[in-house]
Amino acid sequence: MEAINKINKIEKITKLVLFAIAGTILITISAKVKIPFYPVPMTMQTFIILFIGITYGYKLGIATVSLYLLEGIIGIPVFANSPEKGVGLIYFVGPTMGYLFGFLAAVYFSGLFNYNKGIINSFFKLIFSVSFIYILGLFWLGVLIGWDKPLFKLGAAPFLLAELFKILLLLFLMPILLKVRKKIKII
Repeated sequence: MEAINKINKIEKITKLVLFAIAGTILITISAKVKIPFYPVPMTMQTFIILFIGITYGYKLGIATVSLYLLEGIIGIPVFANSPEKGVGLIYFVGPTMGYLFGFLAAVYFSGLFNYNKGIINSFFKLIFSVSFIYILGLFWLGVLIGWDKPLFKLGAAPFLLAELFKILLLLFLMPILLKVRKKIKII
């Protein structure tokens, strides 16, 4: 009986690691699909971060995004403008650091929420979740490039219409994502 429990535990850990690695691959691919903007490029990352939160839940979602950030910090070119504009910690503390930290809050909240209370309720939960990416991103931009700059115009305004589209796409996919979450029963 003890051997079976040990095997089940190893299988569960293996499953979690594989899901986390798959998630970091998705985030990396979404980082590379970009439209160049200054000082932060427009990517599909916010879509994938919320997607991971909804499908994985907050625990595995946090682990996945943390692994992604660690991959980038140690020099694997997973971030949007790496390796072109550098890799590792030097790139990490650049203009996108606040947004990257915002991924942790966004995946946490999008993974924590219950989405069975209607589409309008789900819409506002996703808006709330993604807002942390922009709040932390704008805060870090202010620290980095100065509070006298038009931070909202540079770091949020160009992305809001695309963000609305991504959230509407997630709402459309929500029934499928919630079924997947129930089937994989990660944590």
